[in-house]
Amino acid sequence: MTTPIVELILEKLSSSSLIATGLLLLSALACAVFAYWRTTENRSFKEFFEFAVPREVILHPSAKADLLFWVTKKALMPFLLIPAGVTFVVAVGYATKLAITSVFGLSEPLVAGPAGPWTVVLFTLTMLLAYDLSYYLYHTAQHRFPILWELHKVHHSAEVMVGITKDRVHPLDELMNRMWDGVIPGICFGIWAVIQLNLVELTIFGVNVYVMRNILMMDFVRHTHLKISFGPLNNIILCPHWHQLHHSTHPKHYDKNFGLLFSFWDRLFGTLRVPEPNESFNFGLVDRDVRDYQSLSGLYLLPLKKMGRQIAKLFRRPSRPASHPVSEP
Repeated sequence: MTTPIVELILEKLSSSSLIATGLLLLSALACAVFAYWRTTENRSFKEFFEFAVPREVILHPSAKADLLFWVTKKALMPFLLIPAGVTFVVAVGYATKLAITSVFGLSEPLVAGPAGPWTVVLFTLTMLLAYDLSYYLYHTAQHRFPILWELHKVHHSAEVMVGITKDRVHPLDELMNRMWDGVIPGICFGIWAVIQLNLVELTIFGVNVYVMRNILMMDFVRHTHLKISFGPLNNIILCPHWHQLHHSTHPKHYDKNFGLLFSFWDRLFGTLRVPEPNESFNFGLVDRDVRDYQSLSGLYLLPLKKMGRQIAKLFRRPSRPASHPVSEP
C-alpha cells in the first residue's frame, strides 16, 4: 500500500514528465556543448565544465538567491493556492461561448462529431498564438506600468543567469499573469467551443504541446550565459541570445524583445532589437537598492512594499500650492 506522499511522487515522476525533463536537460547540454565547441580550440572535459558552469556565476550572490527563491517558492506554491492558468481560460472560454450562442441563437456546435487531426493541429496552433500574444502584451505592460514593474523587477534583478532564473518570478506576478492569460486564450478557446466541442491540444510522444514549446524556445538555456542563436529561424522563434538582450542593463536594450516563443510580435510592434553575434551583456537592475533583491526578504517582500507605495500615489490627493501674500502697492 502506497502512502499519499509516495503517490504524489509517483504522479510527478510520470513518463511524460520524465520525458519532458530529459528533453529539457538534453537541450541544455547540447547548447552548452555547441557553444563551447564554437568558442574554444584546445578542448578538455575540465575546461568544458568550467565553461558550462562558471565558478564566478555559480558562486555569485544572485545565483544563491535564485536557488533559495526557487526552493522556497516550490515549497510554498501548494499553500499559496494559486490556481492553474487553465482555470481562467476555461472560465473566460465558457463566458465567450455563452455570449456567442446567445447572440446568434445557437444550441449545437457548428461542426458535429469528433475532431479530425487537422482540426486538432489548427486548434493547437491558434491557442499557441493566443497564449504567445497574451504573454507579449502582459510582458510589455510589466515594463510600461510602474505598479507591474515593481513585481517584474524580481525577475530582472538577477545579476547572473543560471537556468532556474526563469522561475525568478514573484508569486503575485505569476497569479496576475495567469489571470491575464485567461483573456485572449480564453476568448480563443470559447470561439473554438462554439465550432466544435471536446477539443484538446496536440501531444507529442505524450508530452503536452506547451511543454514542447518551453523546450523549443529553450526557456532554461535563454536564462543562462550561453549565446545560442537559431539562425534564419530567429525570424520566427525568439532565440536565447535575443532574450538575454532583454535582460541587459544597457539603455539601448531597454524594453526590447518581449516575446515568449515567437519573435514576430516584437517585429510587428517595433520592440525587436537584434544583438551583435556573440555580443555579451551585463544583467540586473540599475536601481540603487539592487543589492536588496539578492535576499529572500528582498525578493518576496520588497516588491510588495514598493507596489504599495505606487498604489498609494494613485490615491494621494495632489497638495494645493501655498498661497503667497499679495504685497500692497
